[in-house]
Amino acid sequence: MKLRKVTAASAAVLALAVAATACGSSNNDKGSGSSSGGGKKITIGIKFDQPGIGQKTPQGYAGFDIDVATYVAKKLGYSANQIEWKESKSADRETMLQRGDVDFIAASYSITPEREKSVDFAGPYLLAHQDVLVRANDNSIKSPADLNKKNLCSVTGSTSAQNVHDKLAPNAQLQKYPTYSACLTGLQSGAIDALTTDDSILAGYASQAQYKGKFKLGGFKMTNENYGIGIKKGSALKAKINKALEDMVSDGSWETAVKKNFGPANYKNEPAPKIGDVKS
Repeated sequence: MKLRKVTAASAAVLALAVAATACGSSNNDKGSGSSSGGGKKITIGIKFDQPGIGQKTPQGYAGFDIDVATYVAKKLGYSANQIEWKESKSADRETMLQRGDVDFIAASYSITPEREKSVDFAGPYLLAHQDVLVRANDNSIKSPADLNKKNLCSVTGSTSAQNVHDKLAPNAQLQKYPTYSACLTGLQSGAIDALTTDDSILAGYASQAQYKGKFKLGGFKMTNENYGIGIKKGSALKAKINKALEDMVSDGSWETAVKKNFGPANYKNEPAPKIGDVKS
C-alpha cells in the first residue's frame, strides 16, 4: 500500500512537470506571430552604423531597415516595445541566425547563392546597386571609366572599391579609410574624389542633415544588390515575413519608408521588387 501511494504521488508530480514544461515551451516560442505577440519579445538583427539604413542614435533606432523590420514584427504580432534590436555586423550574420541569437536579420543583407547555403531569405524587399557618391559640384565623373586616375575611397574590409578598380577603372587610385564617415570627410575636403558602395547606403549618408546638398549619386548601377531578410534555415517565418513584405508594398508603407530615409539625397530607387525575384 505504501509503495502504491508513493507511485501515485510520483505520477502526479510527473504529470504536473510535463504540463508546466509544455506551457513554458509555448510561451517561449519566439517569432511564432500569435495574436499575443508569440512570446515576450522578438529579437531582430540590424546595422547600428548605417545612416538611412540602420543606425543607433541617442533618440533610438532609425533607417529603412528599421522601418521594414518594425512593420514585419507588427504583422507577426509584436508591438514596437516588444522588439529587441541586436547589432548584426556583416561577418556575423550567418552565425547569429544559425545560433538562434536573433529571430531574423534586416541589415542591408544581400541575397547571394553562397549565403543561401547556410541561411534562408525572405524577400527581396529592396533592389540596390553599387554606385558612387561624388561632390555635388563635380561634373567630371559621368561614368565608371571616369574614375580612372581619381582618388576612390576604399573602406577597410570592403570589396566595393576593389571591384571597381579590377573591372571598370583599373587606373583608379584606391585610398583606404577606416569608415564611410571618414570617406565622406575626405570627399568633402577634396582628398577623395568618389566613394563607392551600395547606392542605398550612399543615399543614407548623403541624406544626413550636415551633408544635405553637398553630394550626389552617380547613378551607375554597377551591380544588383537584392536586400533580403535573413532567417534560420528551414524557419516557418519565411512565408509569414514574405506576406508582411507584400502588405507593406500594397498599403503604401514601403514607398513612405523609402522617401523618408533616402529622399533628401534624391535617391532614384527601383520599384519594390516582387517576392522571390532576385536579380543577378
